[in-house]
Amino acid sequence: MEKIELIATTTFGLEAVTKRELIDLGVEDINVENGKVYFTGTLRDIARANIWLRTAERVLVKMGEFKALSFEELFEKTKALPWEDWIPEEGNFIVDGKSIKSQLFSISDSQRIVEKAIVERLKTKYPIEWFKKSGPRYRVEVALLKDIATLTIDTSGEGLHKRGYRDRAGDAPIKETLAAAMVMLSYWNKDRVLLDPFCGSGTILIEAAMIGKNIAPGLDRKFDAENWDVVPSSYWSEEKIEAMRKIDHDSTLHLLGADTDKRSILRARDNAANVGLEDDIAFFMKDMRDVDLQEDYGVVITNPPYGERMGEREEVELLYKDFGKKFRELSTWSIYAITSNERFEELYGKKADRKRKLYNGRIKVDYYQFYGPRPE
Repeated sequence: MEKIELIATTTFGLEAVTKRELIDLGVEDINVENGKVYFTGTLRDIARANIWLRTAERVLVKMGEFKALSFEELFEKTKALPWEDWIPEEGNFIVDGKSIKSQLFSISDSQRIVEKAIVERLKTKYPIEWFKKSGPRYRVEVALLKDIATLTIDTSGEGLHKRGYRDRAGDAPIKETLAAAMVMLSYWNKDRVLLDPFCGSGTILIEAAMIGKNIAPGLDRKFDAENWDVVPSSYWSEEKIEAMRKIDHDSTLHLLGADTDKRSILRARDNAANVGLEDDIAFFMKDMRDVDLQEDYGVVITNPPYGERMGEREEVELLYKDFGKKFRELSTWSIYAITSNERFEELYGKKADRKRKLYNGRIKVDYYQFYGPRPE
């Protein structure tokens, strides 16, 4: 098995960032669609992509893609795929499904047909009638979109945003993958000051610290494919050893997190300590209006309250006005804020240099980017 087709799934709007990450990893034949980045790789790339991708949600093996207008067609074309190359006799294969604008709209029936087809295919290699499914997990998905069926196996297991450091999250946590993307889409680098004045449980700053120190986001967690016979265990150990070797232990970071909630600050400190970054980020309890900023050429990246609930909107809009008064006059700073409030530029008091549509969970948001000058 030399070359295989893989898919890195992403939040809508982050495909280009994930593509850039894959280019940096040296993979080939990259193609982008909504929420998916297709690429050609090797078995080792399964380990490398899971360990290193900061902005992807999952890494999938693409088993096949075909038109399916009937359940008979879905069964026969699924059965024709080489499932035995991946799933062993004791493999615990579970079939998930989704259907959008397709004649085969019954998700449960599609799942049942695909599972039956996989069983029939595996019987051609394993001389048994009943599969106990007592071994490693293989999450198969049948995704039907406009009558095209795409069949994949998930190599990641838990979503890649679950780095393992966030034991305690706040009331409105931002996904680690989105936080990393916000940093990667900014002008921040490890030599510049970074402030999050609404830091919550510290996710944006922890992701920035991991980028600044070149800490692989998947270094301290497990993946489903680590238990698969088809992917040699040596690939995982070698890639993790290489990732540890690449950590920059010498850089000094200037990361600041403020919040008015004491519990959030305590959570943030605990989360940073879980990655060994407690000395790299200063978390303190303070209203953003009172934060003292003395450095030039700093960067603000933040996820302020959105005011989605009734009764909160007026309070949040006042907060945005004060946020603008505080930061828009900092001529050498670059300011980045993500929010679902469509009046943000008006309330902030300045038009953004760039606005990017993203999603924070299921909430459609805009990432407002106000560029400062390059440091001298």
